[in-house]
Amino acid sequence: MDQQMQEQKFSTVITPKNGWFDINLKEVWKYRDLIVLFVKRNFVSQYKQTILGPAWAFIQPFLTTIVFTLIFGNIAGLAPGGIPSFVFYFSGTILWQYFSGCLSTTANTFVANANTMGKVYYPRLVMPISTVLSQLISFGIQFVFLIAFVLYYTFTNQGVHPNWWILMTPVLLLQLAMLSMGFGIIISSVTTKYRDLAKLVGFGVQLWMYGSPVAYDMFSMAAFAPGGKWHTLYMCNPVTSLINIFRYGYLGFGTIEWHFYGIGWITTIIILFFGVILFSHVEKTFMDTV
Repeated sequence: MDQQMQEQKFSTVITPKNGWFDINLKEVWKYRDLIVLFVKRNFVSQYKQTILGPAWAFIQPFLTTIVFTLIFGNIAGLAPGGIPSFVFYFSGTILWQYFSGCLSTTANTFVANANTMGKVYYPRLVMPISTVLSQLISFGIQFVFLIAFVLYYTFTNQGVHPNWWILMTPVLLLQLAMLSMGFGIIISSVTTKYRDLAKLVGFGVQLWMYGSPVAYDMFSMAAFAPGGKWHTLYMCNPVTSLINIFRYGYLGFGTIEWHFYGIGWITTIIILFFGVILFSHVEKTFMDTV
């Protein structure tokens, strides 16, 4: 028996992580089956014990779009001319809800999963990755309705002109996922010790939305329009370029400023890189402070 134990070989050896850059992405890939399980768990638990179930994935942005159309479009007059206000707001809303949903949920990674992480070992990056993928399912449901609205307004000649830029959709979603995950894991890493910062996340996300062209047309705001006083600062918000390109592809409305889009990619990569490093560093000791 002792001889058999000595000859036994193990394929996995768990060792403590040392240093800021001790990140094993190959290990995360080995746990891809666990990521799939967490994606299913997150999506099911999100709509568990609800009457309408996954229908809420459409109802919530639909109601938000109606509010934006009535208040910002009809009352404030911030909707663009020439295209239906509803599809303009709906296109921006579903993209923003994917981003904000990923960010807000990822920002609570350590606190929400402390019990699981304290008992079972797995790469902690599995959690934020599964969050981003599970939110993608809800976006997929909303996206189907967006396509239906776009086709309706296109065939009824109401100013909607989809074009080949819709092929940029996977790239835009990838960047949104990377950006939201980067900010989310940074916030999650910081709030393990300073819990009161978590209360500012919702408020900060709300402010960020009003700093992006979700509830209004950028060209209706003189300060944010091209040539305006705050245009450069406004376009440095990486979400702004993503929403503009998304709308340009599906609605044929607006312009694409590629240099700001490139700046957005640089910002996204830096945020994600810094977030992964900080997340990897905090995960070693988060159980002592969470």
